[in-house]
Amino acid sequence: MKPINDTFLRALKCQPTEFTPLWLMRQAGRYLPEYCETRARAGSFMGLAQNPDYATEVTLQPIDRYGIDAAILFSDILTVPDAMGLGLSFVAGEGPVFARPVQTEEDVARLYVPDPNVELKYVTDAVSSIRRALNNRVPLIGFSGSPFTLACYMIEGRGSRDFRTVKTMMYRRPDLLHRILDVNARAVASYLNAQIKAGAQAVQIFDTWGGMLADGDFQAFSLRYTKQVLDALIRENDGEAVPSIVFTKGGGEWLSDIAATGCDAVGLDWTVNLTRARTLIGDRVALQGNLDPLALFGDEESIRREVRRVLDAYGSGSGHVFNLGHGINQFTPIENVQILVDEVHAYSRRYHEAATN
Repeated sequence: MKPINDTFLRALKCQPTEFTPLWLMRQAGRYLPEYCETRARAGSFMGLAQNPDYATEVTLQPIDRYGIDAAILFSDILTVPDAMGLGLSFVAGEGPVFARPVQTEEDVARLYVPDPNVELKYVTDAVSSIRRALNNRVPLIGFSGSPFTLACYMIEGRGSRDFRTVKTMMYRRPDLLHRILDVNARAVASYLNAQIKAGAQAVQIFDTWGGMLADGDFQAFSLRYTKQVLDALIRENDGEAVPSIVFTKGGGEWLSDIAATGCDAVGLDWTVNLTRARTLIGDRVALQGNLDPLALFGDEESIRREVRRVLDAYGSGSGHVFNLGHGINQFTPIENVQILVDEVHAYSRRYHEAATN
């Protein structure tokens, strides 16, 4: 069944819309007091993410508060490698840490594709629960990390400034890295397809660390495996198309390559010129983005100005989903998000009215 507000899905399909839809990466997060209260009740981040009731509650919080045009499943990109048995934990002051990083041939040989209906059932249960709670108000986005981004955490065992261990493997033992990436691609495709079957109406692949690769390496180690995922995705469920979005932070150099993967939309970080991106690839895919997340620390006048600048850069016509160029900052003033939402909805109407007149 189509959502009552299906503007987001129509924009991804480059169909006419009455206004530019928006959602925000990390829109359910620590900047919201209600999220912090729910997380406190859950006891920990994983206690929140692995409980379908809590995950449903926080997923709906920004929808209820702001009137955003799409919900995104509350989860974490590292659920997939955790399901492979790497022992994920979140350490205060450090972030995610794996007890068993993947750094040797023996480590690689132990990797496997988890059954999303067994090891990751809490995620598919959350998707089903969220769809029921949304009651078709807006669409639900499922997501995963890209095979390469997951590999970065799996090999390093934690976040990194330079991912030196990953790049050492890439240059010394590219065969090992390719084996990891192939397992990851098959796991991500299985995981996203399970989300789609459970009710996700669009999916996004977060290639957070693809942008730290050199040209050539990006295509060989990141994009190739993102395309492998896309080639294996379910494209239709319950008679409705399921659009896919690829977001590569720092990927502005490779927009044409990303658009050629078969995705329906390309996410842009805030460093990309939206007008040039539309000229380059906007006739092939929808575009998503790309306000600097820290623009939300300005005053009301500057926020409205920056929103208009992004919308002006895209111009008239369909095929644009407004978003930030990366996740919303945890210290963002909550009232500024409402200013953003209201301005996008109000100002964008003139462009859509012009396109239909």
